Amino acid sequence: MIEEIIHENTLYSEPIMHIGGFTVTNSLLTSGVALLIILLFVILVRRNLKKVPTGAQNILEMIIEGFLGIFDDVTGSRKRSLQFAPVVLAVFLFIVINNWMGLLPGVGSIGQIVQTSEGKFFIPYLRGATADINTTLALATIGVVLSHIFGILAVGWWKYLNKFINIQAFLDIPKKIRKDPMIIIVNPIKAFVSLIEIVGELAKIASLSFRLFGNIFAGEVLLASISAILAFGVPIPFLFLEILVGLIQALIFAMLVLTYMTISTTAEEH
Repeated sequence: MIEEIIHENTLYSEPIMHIGGFTVTNSLLTSGVALLIILLFVILVRRNLKKVPTGAQNILEMIIEGFLGIFDDVTGSRKRSLQFAPVVLAVFLFIVINNWMGLLPGVGSIGQIVQTSEGKFFIPYLRGATADINTTLALATIGVVLSHIFGILAVGWWKYLNKFINIQAFLDIPKKIRKDPMIIIVNPIKAFVSLIEIVGELAKIASLSFRLFGNIFAGEVLLASISAILAFGVPIPFLFLEILVGLIQALIFAMLVLTYMTISTTAEEH
């Protein structure tokens, strides 16, 4: 009797090796490959930069200029666009490469068989990193935390703190109560509203991570299902669709991070 080997798309990454006490998962390995691709690309571009651009450099500069034009529409300033561009473009490149790597032949289909008490399971060596909720949650957390760091540097830690814990609203009551008695009602409301901002920040992380994860994971499940029905010809249109979805989702994620950075670095009165 042939024992069945279980192969399923999981919501989480799967361990493939251990280095000391550190567990290396298949999504972590894919992320490492994506980082290596970006590093090699940057080194190659750096070596071939010329003062008078030609060929591929022209195309690359046109693409970057196009991105900066889109960023300007969000930030309202080329100076701020240039300030945020390295972070936002790095996030975009990392996500789009990981999204597309999940579509490559062998990713998700080459791996090892592990025997457990529940049976034999097939664990791929590589899987789309953005189809793992841990990766998207980490990316969303990094994006939101960076927006707060930029915000503190731009408006100062005291003003930025009061966006979330409005201590200044209570300190203003004794100073202004004679001129404006209504301040005793208005400022506590302001302080309460500022606490809601904390919930909003947590919601940003949840929405960023689940949007990216949901779209990429659903695409992989769709392709796997279509391939199981008929592996020849039929999955090709869906494959091109997922390439487009991967690009769009990377752009949406990057633009939302840029929006959060822009909002955080804008003074409250503006």
